[in-house]
Amino acid sequence: MEYTIYLFNSLTRKIEKFTPLEDKLVRMYSCGPTVYNFAHIGNMRSFLFADLLQRVLRVVGKYKVRWVMNITNIDDKTIRDSAIGSPAWLPEMGKQTNDPLKNLLKFTEYYRKAFLADIQLLGINLRDFYKMPKATDYIPQMQDLVRRIVEKGFGYIVNGSVYFDVSKWRQHDIYGKLYHIDFDKFKEGSRIDADSYDKDEFSDFALWKARKEGEPYWEFTLNGVNCDGRPGWHLECSVMEREILGLPFDIHTGGVDLKFPHHEDEIAQSKAGYGVEPTVFWCHNEFLLVEGKKMSKSLGNFYTLRDLISKGIDPLDIRYLMFSAHYATQLNFTFDGLNASRKARLRIQNYIYELFQNQNKQGKNPDAKELEKDVFSALANDLQTPKALASIFDFINENPANDLSQDTAQKLIKFFEKFNKIFNVWEISPRKEEEIQIPQEVEELARLRWQAKQKKDFRTADEIREKIKSLGFQVIDTKEGYKIEPLSK
Repeated sequence: MEYTIYLFNSLTRKIEKFTPLEDKLVRMYSCGPTVYNFAHIGNMRSFLFADLLQRVLRVVGKYKVRWVMNITNIDDKTIRDSAIGSPAWLPEMGKQTNDPLKNLLKFTEYYRKAFLADIQLLGINLRDFYKMPKATDYIPQMQDLVRRIVEKGFGYIVNGSVYFDVSKWRQHDIYGKLYHIDFDKFKEGSRIDADSYDKDEFSDFALWKARKEGEPYWEFTLNGVNCDGRPGWHLECSVMEREILGLPFDIHTGGVDLKFPHHEDEIAQSKAGYGVEPTVFWCHNEFLLVEGKKMSKSLGNFYTLRDLISKGIDPLDIRYLMFSAHYATQLNFTFDGLNASRKARLRIQNYIYELFQNQNKQGKNPDAKELEKDVFSALANDLQTPKALASIFDFINENPANDLSQDTAQKLIKFFEKFNKIFNVWEISPRKEEEIQIPQEVEELARLRWQAKQKKDFRTADEIREKIKSLGFQVIDTKEGYKIEPLSK
């Protein structure tokens, strides 16, 4: 069945029908990590949103997707933390040299590899990327864009640094297409050198930064002026987008925190230098809160994926949790929520196992195609994952796997195979019974629980059930009595 994809476009502030610029090929760019530390779970929501979108485009929209995610390996933070004598330098990175550029590349390569390992644990397949370019591989092209902007009168040089002239650009085009900017706070001629800054700061921004002592730099002469130095953060994406995808491309993703200044500056410098805006659709995911608050080390609620894994949390439960809320709503990350996600994910997993076990020739025949239509229609409509999951749980509640006919069970297995190409959190295979070893303690507890239920001592039965769960298993009541299953795959 054909599905039309609809997406909320931050540029127009409305849901629009998505049609690629090139027939069935979607060119998509996602703002990737700045590799100066392990990525935290707030970052991971952005990357998982991009993964969800590209999978829906492939599976539901039946498009080919050329997905690019950049690696920011040069900016204020990577330079700061890779500097000689920096406390952020780890022994695993080897010895520092006297060359700031070599140190930068060695430092960021360590965290780039860590990032790739982390996202694979979260179910993101590296083979789905067309390219993952590093900023330092495109320095000559960045210098070319700076030249173009200055030649067209929208950039100027101060002490070897080059700045984008926002005042002149505003006379030519709109600045503030993605984010409402209070221009009353704008001070003409003022400049911001930092790569990132507060939302209420507003002035000309750095395209290229002059060389500083102890920092990596590239030689650059502009209009006869020595501008040896390095690129500004905003400049990097504009260049890699054009070089790899071409302009304009179809979709640009990122977190809402990147709307300003990063994405706003991308639009301005791409159009000023290349004469065209970078993309047609801007798609932004909302913030991740932790226990109802903004994630902060000072609050003790700052978690990397590795922190959570060390607590015994399955990365697939994190992926499921991220997809259980709509990407454009704030998600409150809690450990109770993670536990609920685990239960929900495993409930579907056990249902899939039961479908494979089905031998019923005379069972019910609910319409599997109707379920697929409900689920994929929800995903096609701006990635409504909560609605898609609700349709699945409604179906499961009304149609126990053992009550279905074998023919319907096979059709549902095919549906889950297709759906899992998007969610990627389940095994679509029979349960590996031979690998399940139930401890004697669990078997004895299950027997005692069954006895308590027979005596209608439901309080004791519930207490024993929770004890069994604490040991990593669950007891499921059946018509014949009960069965014991592991809580995890």
